Amino acid sequence: MQSQNRFFDDLVKMVNGAAGTMAGMGREAEGQMREKVREWVGGMDFVSREEFEAVKAMAIAAREENEALKAKLDALEKPARKPAAKKK
Repeated sequence: MQSQNRFFDDLVKMVNGAAGTMAGMGREAEGQMREKVREWVGGMDFVSREEFEAVKAMAIAAREENEALKAKLDALEKPARKPAAKKK
């Protein structure tokens, strides 16, 4: 009876060790895969969300400024656009 318990104890230890080793290998593989994906994405010309939002805000401000300047220009040109008198 003593020898059977020892056998099962050793078997359980071996299985637990193998499970721990497999879990460690899985974590290592996941870390390497994440690093490869970061390198792959980093090599492309993607922009970060912060950079995108900053450029988007600049574009909105430029569009608003353009519309304001256009309104001013239209207001300045309005008096100059009097209809020409017809020549007889």
